[in-house]
Amino acid sequence: MSEAHTVEGLQLERVGAAAVATIARPSRRNALDHAMQMRFAAWYPGLARDPMVYCAVLRSSVPGVFSVGGDVRELIGLATGDLAAARAAMADEIRLFWLQECFSKPTVSLIDGTVMGSGVGITLYGTHRVAGDRYAFSMPETAIGFFPDAGMSHAFARMPGSIGVYLGLTGATVTAGDALALGLVTHVVPVAAFDGIVRSLADADPVDPLLDGLQIEPSATPLLSDAGRIARYFDAPSVAAIAARLEAASHADREWATSVLDALRRRSPLALCLTHRAIREAASLDIRATLAQDYRIGARLVASDDFREGVRAMLIDKDRAPRWRHARIEDVTDAEVAAFFASLAEGELDLPDRTAMQSARG
Repeated sequence: MSEAHTVEGLQLERVGAAAVATIARPSRRNALDHAMQMRFAAWYPGLARDPMVYCAVLRSSVPGVFSVGGDVRELIGLATGDLAAARAAMADEIRLFWLQECFSKPTVSLIDGTVMGSGVGITLYGTHRVAGDRYAFSMPETAIGFFPDAGMSHAFARMPGSIGVYLGLTGATVTAGDALALGLVTHVVPVAAFDGIVRSLADADPVDPLLDGLQIEPSATPLLSDAGRIARYFDAPSVAAIAARLEAASHADREWATSVLDALRRRSPLALCLTHRAIREAASLDIRATLAQDYRIGARLVASDDFREGVRAMLIDKDRAPRWRHARIEDVTDAEVAAFFASLAEGELDLPDRTAMQSARG
């Protein structure tokens, strides 16, 4: 039995024992606007209480794209006209991620193609993340004067050999083999099997044996092949120190180091420094505290010149020539960075603890 409800860009339906969310916003590459996020947030509590729902499934109807993240144009529009509204939208998004983290039933994300930003966020906290043939993860926020939010600092901080720092700063793309090794996905399955997965879950087939039986072992791990050099250059106390190491790279690493340094120099120096500290701080935080830290940083960045300029240069005018507040990474001071991590005078984001979240089901 299938029962569907559709809002613009998002279809929610019941297919037997599976509750299926299909993102369908091809004109914006499945960017998640505030209305879509709020619809997700209203969906989960009902699934948690419904004894006939075995699992939730997240997928995309757009070939080669899962989701490019949150609707940044919508957010910058809000910030320009009503900063409080922009911050409220950011808070709602973070509450959605925490809701998903506390959802106790299996959540299976079928990810084939590009997954970025908030698209990562809505899958990160699920129990099963399945990479298809075209899986391509990235968190490229520093290129628009922002930082990898959605709680990604927590995951980045736990990756080996400073790989998470490298990914957070550079926005480098991760393909399926590396994603499996790093825990970004739990399975790699051919996309041709995705429809069959939904049918089996609709029949309440146990999810672990189902996915384990379809798993393939990808051979390509280009990121891990560079793990040694990433650790040498990115295990440093600051972004300026990383840049200095890259500038002094050995002959064997020179071509790679020059390319990476060039990429860093094009990104917002402030955003790079904030990202570096956020990842280091998250090493000692749980997910709930990391999400609260994300709000603290984001509530300030959304009002910053760098965020507006990054969105203008990369997404609106597309001249790819942002004029950042700081000319160089080395110009960002520790005091400037620390100010973004200070408590918010207008109020912190209050996320209920797990016990309260479970009790709220009623």
